[in-house]
Amino acid sequence: MKSPAGELPQYLLIKAQLQARIQNGALKSGDKLPSERELCAIFNTTRVTVRESLAMLESSGAIYRADRRGWFVTPARLWLDPTQNTNFHRLCLEQGREPKTALLDGRVTTVPLDVMAPLALQPFDQIYLLTRLRYADGRAVCYCENHCLPARVPELLRHDLNGSLTEIYQTHYGLIYTSMHLTFYPTSMPPQAAEALGVMEGRPALLLRRLNYDQHGRILDFDIEYWRHDSLRIEVDTH
Repeated sequence: MKSPAGELPQYLLIKAQLQARIQNGALKSGDKLPSERELCAIFNTTRVTVRESLAMLESSGAIYRADRRGWFVTPARLWLDPTQNTNFHRLCLEQGREPKTALLDGRVTTVPLDVMAPLALQPFDQIYLLTRLRYADGRAVCYCENHCLPARVPELLRHDLNGSLTEIYQTHYGLIYTSMHLTFYPTSMPPQAAEALGVMEGRPALLLRRLNYDQHGRILDFDIEYWRHDSLRIEVDTH
């Protein structure tokens, strides 16, 4: 349905009304929106118009789509202060969220070229490569690739890696994450991360690349993380 001249297009009006329901609490974090068919009836419009409204809300991070389940109000973002020494599980718990980490794959492999220099390795050196999926309150929010050094953490693959690497390092190897060099910037979701997170390839993502050091100032490991664009914010206090 077209809007009369001078009025906002209908898809913007629908977006504004749904946004208002989210902001005033009528639709709460995790709530399921009416189906697209129901929204068409509510707003007396076409599915094309409804989908345009929903796509704009998704891009802003207000809602997200779960395959074959519909649209949901996005939970509050986790916030990360890179100056604080923490890990994903502790971060979630401190913010009242329920963390979970699932190991997708763990293997010995030749160091990838893009992490060879940060890890100070040579071509054909071997590493442990862990691919893991992180959840907050049951929602997959981060796809992570951990590049670990066998010389620092021998027999790492023998441990249960469905949890915190921080705790494994400290308990079994006496190694403590102490500092890091962090790079982060927006990017598009690559195929392997998109499949694991259940989103479309090429959707917006936040990329974190983290080189970690232990209590002795030595390189410990290198992480590459792809976060859903609506799941993390980064805050830093400087004094």
